Amino acid sequence: MANCAHLKKNLVATLLHIMSTKNISGNRIGMDIELYNTDYKRALHEAASMGQRECLSYLLTEGAKVDCLKKADWTPLMMACTRRNLGVIQELLSHKADPTLKNKDGWNSFHIACREGDPAVIQHLLLANPEVWSTESKTLRTPLHTAAMHGCEEVVSILVQRCGYVPDGRDSCGVTPFMDAVRNGHISVAKLLLEKHQASPTAADILGAQPVHQVAVTAQEEALEFLVRDLGVDVNQTATDMQLTSLHYAAKEGHTNTIKTLLTLGADLHIRDKKGRTALHMACIGQHTEAVRTLLQLGLVDVVDASGTTAQQLAKKNDVLRVFECDLT
Repeated sequence: MANCAHLKKNLVATLLHIMSTKNISGNRIGMDIELYNTDYKRALHEAASMGQRECLSYLLTEGAKVDCLKKADWTPLMMACTRRNLGVIQELLSHKADPTLKNKDGWNSFHIACREGDPAVIQHLLLANPEVWSTESKTLRTPLHTAAMHGCEEVVSILVQRCGYVPDGRDSCGVTPFMDAVRNGHISVAKLLLEKHQASPTAADILGAQPVHQVAVTAQEEALEFLVRDLGVDVNQTATDMQLTSLHYAAKEGHTNTIKTLLTLGADLHIRDKKGRTALHMACIGQHTEAVRTLLQLGLVDVVDASGTTAQQLAKKNDVLRVFECDLT
């Protein structure tokens, strides 16, 4: 009997979910509209995520809880914000959905909307709750961080004009919105933050890395040129206690094109970190064959670091070792 009851409950929940996804909102048929599946997702969640406004309105009229939570503490409004469906969002807000509620990661609906980048949704959420922007995730990331990281320029423009974010606000890793923009290649967003939000192009994260180092890690050559040529950032600036340069970072990641770009921008090919390591040491630490070959071809000679170790001694992969053998012959 217990199994039959469980099966019936799942069947009813499934029918409700089908109603919501297919926009079937006809006569009442005696179902429990608060039934949920194994992820605690209710029919209202389905209707919100699928953009079915008519069905969503029906469920709300029938008494569905507007801020019901599914797995990971997601509300229907949060799910609607992932779909950039303004009509559904308006419907939920008109039924008193709370845009300030947070999911398990500390994101509220506004945070999610900023990731998706629809200016109309952002404007409406601010109209519904003018303080909804004042939020941080569990890692201290703001909606401005999120919009900048995803290159949502129109949204970033709204946020810097209408919201009270401090310039260069930092997350738990010390990352600023400007860093998020440039290391993901969103130069127009970075320019906007410089012009309208007094962002610093030389701010450092908690490890001491600046944007010029971060873009070397992510191989954003255009952003690298923007920082060095347009903004005058020192291409040989060191970071962290190890005194690593952008060239060290690019070599460790194996970004051969970035290595070449750095050299055209004036990077010192022979520069060493605190341990006496060159970019060749870093390329060997990362076991990057092409980066090792490129550095050797550019004229970087293998030398010992402060511990007496050569880059070749750090090579483990046969392909990397063969590059040194070919260079010697």
